Amino acid sequence: MRELLEELARARSRGDRVALATVVGTRRSAPRPIGSKLLVTGNGELYGSVSGGCVEADVYEACQGLLAGEQSRVLTYGITDDEAFEVGLPCGGEIDVLVVEPDAELLARLEDVVRNEDHAVLFTNLEDGAQRLVVEGEEAEADALIRGARSCVVGSTFADVFGPPPRLFVYGAVDTAEALCKAAKAIGWRTIVADARGKFATKERLPSADEVIVAWPDEAFARVDPDHATAVVVLTHDDKFDVPALEAALASEAFYVGALGSRRNQARRRERLAEAGVADESLDRIHGPAGLDLGAATPAETALSILAEIVATRFGRSGGPLRESAQRIHAEV
Repeated sequence: MRELLEELARARSRGDRVALATVVGTRRSAPRPIGSKLLVTGNGELYGSVSGGCVEADVYEACQGLLAGEQSRVLTYGITDDEAFEVGLPCGGEIDVLVVEPDAELLARLEDVVRNEDHAVLFTNLEDGAQRLVVEGEEAEADALIRGARSCVVGSTFADVFGPPPRLFVYGAVDTAEALCKAAKAIGWRTIVADARGKFATKERLPSADEVIVAWPDEAFARVDPDHATAVVVLTHDDKFDVPALEAALASEAFYVGALGSRRNQARRRERLAEAGVADESLDRIHGPAGLDLGAATPAETALSILAEIVATRFGRSGGPLRESAQRIHAEV
């Protein structure tokens, strides 16, 4: 979205009107997730994608019609399996695409939200195209949608959730920390590693970390301040680091708190945390041993196991085999 907003800013700076098409619904399969966008300017330029196929041409014409005076509307494309490859929906299915002309003032506010890495929800009425932008902390409904990390239709309104990439905060600058950061970077997350041992917490040892902090747990957590879009993993295997790090993580809004170590170590660590005054319901938030049961052995395999559990937790999934799941294969984000 940042790239599209840059194009929007350029178009507005030259006085060019713009139309924005957004995927607001999918059924069966779809080549682009809900929230995908196509921007069309008044002089005919287009950026982004809502399908990756021939549907784009029709959506482009609808955007041009909107700029010529037509009303905002929702377009539905139902694709048979036989037609699927011709129009860029190789698995068939249906998509709903909302076409609107955004208000210039609203776009300027949205640019500020993205630039400042704030969280917000853009509500669009599907019937008349009316829009309003709600920043985190202004409305309970918007805050709940932000924490759900999903753009979705609520009644007759499309709620488009905006925010910075999720963060992975690792305490413990060991080999698995670099493997975790490398894997998380591959899916677009921001990565932070901290350790009190300056010899280990170096950019040379952790090239995939966006930020490396040399600090004891209390200071490190105070600097990072994990929020609802942050996953925390503790890898230190040492009570003098593990206990304060987990205590700080459990006191935060982090959506995932994981700790490496054997089941025996997990039980002993839980006792230490309980002695420190951490309540049972908070202790139950700890994913330990962290990760899914993949049979992982190497740091890279362990990182894959942990990151898979983190993603599953973020979207409320169990992490089991897809063939045994009755839920949609792809989360609607």
